[in-house]
Amino acid sequence: MVDAKQMSQMAEKKGFIAALDQSGGSTPGALRLYGIAGSDYSGDEEMFRLMHEMRVRIMTAPSFSGDKVIAAILFERTMDGEAEGKPVPSYLWEDRGVVPFLKVDKGLAAEENGVQLMKPMPDLDALLARAVRKGIFGTKMRSVIANAARTGIAAIVKQQFEVGRQILGHGLIPIIEPEVSIKSPTKQEAEAILRDAIAKELDALPSGTQVMLKLTIPTVADFYAPLIAHKAVTRVVALSGGYSRVDACEKLSHNHGMIASFSRALTEDLRVTMSDGEFDASLGTTIDQIHDASVTKV
Repeated sequence: MVDAKQMSQMAEKKGFIAALDQSGGSTPGALRLYGIAGSDYSGDEEMFRLMHEMRVRIMTAPSFSGDKVIAAILFERTMDGEAEGKPVPSYLWEDRGVVPFLKVDKGLAAEENGVQLMKPMPDLDALLARAVRKGIFGTKMRSVIANAARTGIAAIVKQQFEVGRQILGHGLIPIIEPEVSIKSPTKQEAEAILRDAIAKELDALPSGTQVMLKLTIPTVADFYAPLIAHKAVTRVVALSGGYSRVDACEKLSHNHGMIASFSRALTEDLRVTMSDGEFDASLGTTIDQIHDASVTKV
């Protein structure tokens, strides 16, 4: 059963989503940017411990609250961890007013037909059941489109919505994320194919069904306006996709109705050596910038 107050916040409240869901492949880079080199830790367990400490520092900073950060996407280990003595999902919602989401994909398969599908998720039902018990509101899963290949994009969208329906069956709201690489030589063409394919899947959903979409900021401003207006879409959010925060915010500000769900762009100025005051001041400035790009449009 979807929490009505959380659903209202996700559908209507001004703000953005913090993506705190770096997994095994992206964690070393995130730690390196934070100021922790690979030589500073040994093995995955220590790496994930350091990453959890960084995320907790973000979530417990005074500037991180539901006033501007309406939701946060968590890595599975973060969902299972604690912040200030409470399970992270409970802490986010009860103490911060931030709706908790969970990243559920297991990474990307090898590129084929210009895209990377999601790897198989044989244990997804068990993970979703555990997420429900922990108070998670929704999920996120990522695929990547490298080129404007109709066959590949059709496969991506089909897989995303098939898994999305599985997630809906557990009473969770899925964030469908077919990312178009910002490095794609055919980015604009890929976006046109993707928009049409998503629209067809949305039209086929049962009446009353709600999903969210997480998309690369489009080449043409407001290109995803038809998806934003679709009756089956709670919210369309933007990934930063490798753009700097300044560039991502500038591009996002031209897309009406689209809010941020940034990862690297959220944390790029944070450093492990900062005092708590410096850390919160830097995070607060970043939150203000991303919030403004999400709610104040050109």
